Amino acid sequence: MNTVMTDIKKLSISERIQLVEDIWNSIAEEPPFSLELSAQEQGELHRRYAAHQADPSTGIPWKQVRAKIFSRTQS
Repeated sequence: MNTVMTDIKKLSISERIQLVEDIWNSIAEEPPFSLELSAQEQGELHRRYAAHQADPSTGIPWKQVRAKIFSRTQS
């Protein structure tokens, strides 16, 4: 990957912008991603959701989760 980045950095700004556009367009041409869950996975999600609905205090606020994630990446 370092070689690719070195080559990319040799391009002019307009060439790099065009490369980004080309990459973006190639992604847009891909068929949409579809996540299909098994019956067991769907059942587990429903079970967890019902458990949370029954006792919302078991959840962790997003701000707290995010802070914990980013505190690990900055260490």
